[in-house]
Amino acid sequence: MDQSKDMLEGTPLIAPSSTDHPLYDAVVEACRTVYDPEIPVNIYELGLIYTIDIADDGAVRVIMSLTAPGCPVAGEMPGWVADAVEPLPGVKTVDVELTWEPPWGMEMMSDEARLELGFM
Repeated sequence: MDQSKDMLEGTPLIAPSSTDHPLYDAVVEACRTVYDPEIPVNIYELGLIYTIDIADDGAVRVIMSLTAPGCPVAGEMPGWVADAVEPLPGVKTVDVELTWEPPWGMEMMSDEARLELGFM
């Protein structure tokens, strides 16, 4: 019996965010200022921000995805997110990591994004 497989089952694919950290709301608002150039909706409402992890010392780690691996701004978007978050008072460092697991899907969009894009 393979126990390592059993341990992974039920593990969330998306790590939890530091929603109780005092900086969390400000980081979310900063992420809302970043837009995918091809879609008129910010990346937070699109569901591209998977995890916002904030350490006690103000180190912020953002795990995000893109709508597709071939996205023309794939190399630039993590920098845009870092540039939006870094100036916030209390933020010491910002590390933005791209992931493709789980793959982004339209079900990750907020209702606001679906409405804006005409899916509702």
